[in-house]
Amino acid sequence: MLKTLRTRLGLALIVLALGGFLVWLDPGGPQTVPTDPEARAEEPGHVLHKAELTLFDEQGNIQQGLTTPRLVHTPQSASTLAETPHATLYDSERRIWNATSEIGTLNTRSQELTLSGNARLIAPDEGWQLDTDVLHYEGKTAHAWSNTHVLLQQPPQRMTAQRMDAWLNEEEVRLEGNVQGHHPPETQPGQE
Repeated sequence: MLKTLRTRLGLALIVLALGGFLVWLDPGGPQTVPTDPEARAEEPGHVLHKAELTLFDEQGNIQQGLTTPRLVHTPQSASTLAETPHATLYDSERRIWNATSEIGTLNTRSQELTLSGNARLIAPDEGWQLDTDVLHYEGKTAHAWSNTHVLLQQPPQRMTAQRMDAWLNEEEVRLEGNVQGHHPPETQPGQE
């Protein structure tokens, strides 16, 4: 009986010594880690599925519409990320322009929309489309531009360039840098 008591007392002392050693290793217990403001700025505030976003100008007219299967908004950086977005853009004459891409980023402060990955801008009324890798659109001035290779086409005509600017309100497009085009002659009825 005395031997059993010594064994239990010895085990209790070992457990207490081990507990004391663990407390010595981590005397403060759980530590609070200060929040990193830069990391916090990249945390999404909202994640929406099957989202529709509409931006209005100062007069209350629709300036841009954006539909996407998934939208992630980060309020600290005022940025909204959209997967496979479809943007509907309106010029001053209320004509509709369609834009699509793989990824879209909208700065909600400046209302600049950046479309990346197979970006396309279509003027349905005029029958032309512009394809590029990255397309920027500034909604307040209805100015679209790309600093990457562009293909502008209105079949059967097509043009390529290294850079493009389009002012939707003025119906003006400027192509710059190694501009090349294919413009077949028009055929008159009866000429073939």
